[in-house]
Amino acid sequence: MPLEILLVLVVGGITGIAILSHSLGLSKRRAFQSADDAQAAWQREYPSSSVTDVILSQSGYAALIQTRRSIGVVWTMGDDTCARILRSPKIARVKTGLRLRLADYAAPVIKLELSTEETALWAAKLEGQS
Repeated sequence: MPLEILLVLVVGGITGIAILSHSLGLSKRRAFQSADDAQAAWQREYPSSSVTDVILSQSGYAALIQTRRSIGVVWTMGDDTCARILRSPKIARVKTGLRLRLADYAAPVIKLELSTEETALWAAKLEGQS
């Protein structure tokens, strides 16, 4: 089979799979359904931590987690979640919420989409922990 035809078939197949996945809703960003859902995502990353409080964002894309020893954040990335314990984050308020700078090469910046009220509450909690 000529290379040109094979290339068209491969590109067409990949494009078709992408369009089908998107039209079936399989490309939507995951949102936490409840505080328990966010806590379960936190426990997958930090199974030995004891969660005392969970504040779920209105969008469901992030949650502030309070444990007995620290405070952290869990957020969604596509269909997966990520969690970090926050140790002296540099907090910046931006139009869309908060931007946290961490001393963590795996997640140096976390952008949280929050309402104005949530931004004030979360910033106060985080600044109180620092």
